[in-house]
Amino acid sequence: MLKKLFAPALLLAGLGTAACTQQTQDAPAATTTPATYFQSQETGVQDGGVQVIPITTPKGKFNVWTKRVGNNPRIKVLLLNGGPGATHEYFECMESFLPQEGIEFIYYDQLGCGNSDNPKDTAMWSLPRYVEEVEQVRQALKLDKNNFYLLGHSWGGILAAEYAFKYQQNLKGLIISNMMMSCPDYGRYADEVLAKQMKPEVLAEIRQIEARKDFSNPRYMQLLEPNFYAQHLCRIVPNPEPVTRSMSKMNSSLYVTMQGPSEFGISGKLTTWDRVADLSQLSVPVLSIGGKHDTMDPEHMRMVAQKVQHGTALICPEGSHMSMYDDQQTYMAGLTKFILAVDKGEKKVAL
Repeated sequence: MLKKLFAPALLLAGLGTAACTQQTQDAPAATTTPATYFQSQETGVQDGGVQVIPITTPKGKFNVWTKRVGNNPRIKVLLLNGGPGATHEYFECMESFLPQEGIEFIYYDQLGCGNSDNPKDTAMWSLPRYVEEVEQVRQALKLDKNNFYLLGHSWGGILAAEYAFKYQQNLKGLIISNMMMSCPDYGRYADEVLAKQMKPEVLAEIRQIEARKDFSNPRYMQLLEPNFYAQHLCRIVPNPEPVTRSMSKMNSSLYVTMQGPSEFGISGKLTTWDRVADLSQLSVPVLSIGGKHDTMDPEHMRMVAQKVQHGTALICPEGSHMSMYDDQQTYMAGLTKFILAVDKGEKKVAL
């Protein structure tokens, strides 16, 4: 969902005026200014907002890494990276847009990712376990229904949705970015739509390599890079530096266990995951983001917003799977408008 198959690039990526001054039903009015937004909440030795959080798992205790940017008691956005197995780093583009809106956000490397512990145990790569990890992180960061926005991109979108199905009472808003709510549908879209857009001879050679399970063959990436990734994963070539840096640190064990070895179809633990029938259970405001050129079906992502109780769709016309980069202005304008509208008390946001 967000990996270039062991390649070190991509798959599945000054403060202005005061913001957030309106009053909501759940929280008292609070004004965020440049001074208050950048005011440290740390005591003692300050480390730039980093908080290492101990989590309890069936295999013992581990530490996961988080870093808070900004200070807004009413708006705190926790970022869930894709992959599975990438890092928080490709979200660094948020720093160019969210602070000027007074939106606090929190980087977070999931267990096995980036700066967090890596137990190197495939039994730990489990969607239910990751949901409980997010809940422990929420509690440690003191996020609640008055301020907690959860943004998940790609695999992180699956994790964010699954968290919401169990714990939506803790959420103020949910953003599912560039992810369908059915892995079988995702596999069919790749197979029946995107694959057919490739040149027949290119697709035939890719299929031959896949049939041999020769995924380490350099020819595989030579074919995929220009014919698939540059079209549907990130249309900025070469990829932006934070994307390249994040993907170069991909945990391949985590990725293959959950997703499988290839983006043309899905064969890992997530193969049968499908929550479309349950979307009507979500009552929290939901923003479903997709790209016209995405690896995911944009019409499916539009449908997600229609099936939840209070949904908004944002389909970026120039965007691919990493719409936050290749249709950046559309993505960031819609994201910030949604968050600020929900902060004002709106349930269904018009973009």
